[in-house]
Amino acid sequence: MTSVLHAERLTKRYGKHPGLVDADLDVPPGRVVGLVGPNGAGKSTLLGMTCGLIKPTSGTIDVLGSRPAANASQLAKVGFVAQDTPVYANLSVGDHLKLGAHLNKTWDNKLAERRIKQVGLDLSQKAGRLSGGQRAQLALTVAAAKRPELLIFDEPVAALDPLARHQFLQNLMEFVSELAVTVVLSSHILADLERVCDYLILLAGSRVQLAGNVDVIINEHYRLFGSVSDLQNLPAEFEVIRAERTGSRSSVVVRQTGARSVAALFPQAERLDLEEMILAYMVRANEGSGDLNNVYSLSTEARR
Repeated sequence: MTSVLHAERLTKRYGKHPGLVDADLDVPPGRVVGLVGPNGAGKSTLLGMTCGLIKPTSGTIDVLGSRPAANASQLAKVGFVAQDTPVYANLSVGDHLKLGAHLNKTWDNKLAERRIKQVGLDLSQKAGRLSGGQRAQLALTVAAAKRPELLIFDEPVAALDPLARHQFLQNLMEFVSELAVTVVLSSHILADLERVCDYLILLAGSRVQLAGNVDVIINEHYRLFGSVSDLQNLPAEFEVIRAERTGSRSSVVVRQTGARSVAALFPQAERLDLEEMILAYMVRANEGSGDLNNVYSLSTEARR
C-alpha cells in the first residue's frame, strides 16, 4: 500500500531560520489528517513541500509514490486550497468551473455543478462579491472536481464564522465519502479537527511532535496525580510531556508506551481529550521539558 505522504529527515531552512527540521512521516491513504501547531511551527512549510511549491533543504518527501509536482500526472492527483481560499474576483462562479474543466483532464463537471447548486451559489455571480463562506465553498468545489487523490487545505476556515465553518466541514466530509480521497487539513481550531480528523500530525518548534491515528494516540496519553515525590520516579515506559504543581499536589501529562495497566498503577489517572493532549505538547515545545523540576502552567497564548 503506497503511502500518501512519506518523508524522511525532511528539512527546510530559510537562511538560518528553521522552517521544518528532520521530519519523518508516513501517512496512509484514506485518512482525514489534522495538521496542527502554533504559528511558525512549520505547517505551511510542510504543505508547500507536499504540493511541490517549496523545495526541501535536505531529506526526502514522496507524495502518492513520487516526488511532489514531478510531472503533470502527479500534479493532477493533488488538490490544494490555500489559506485565503483564493478565487478570481472578476470571474463568475461559472467561469471558475469552465477554467477548471480547461485545466484539468480529470475534471468532473457534473460533480462541480451539483455541488455548486447544493451550496446555493449562483453560476453568474462574480466571485469577488461572494461572502467568505461562499468563496471557501467555491474553492473546495474547484479543488474536489479535479478528482484528486489528495486534498490539502491550509487554514481554510480561519476567517469563517461558526456556521460557515460547520457547512464547509460538512461538505468536505461529503467529498471524502464520495471521492474516497485523503485530506490534509491544517487548522488552529482544535474542535474542528477533533470533529473530522482520524489522523494527527502535530508540529511544534519546527519538529514533528506526534504523528499517528487519533484513537491510538489518545489511548496512550494520561494525566497522573500525586505528590511530587510520587511522580518524580515514574516507570521508564512513561514519557513526561507536561507537569503542573498546585501547592503540594502535582499532575503530569504522560505518554505510556508499555503494556501495563495505567489504572492499576495510578488509580486516579485520567484520559485526555485531543485538545488537552495537543496543548500539552505545544507548551512543552514552547517552554522546555516536562520535568517536574521545571513546572509550568498553560499560557494564554498557548490556548489560542
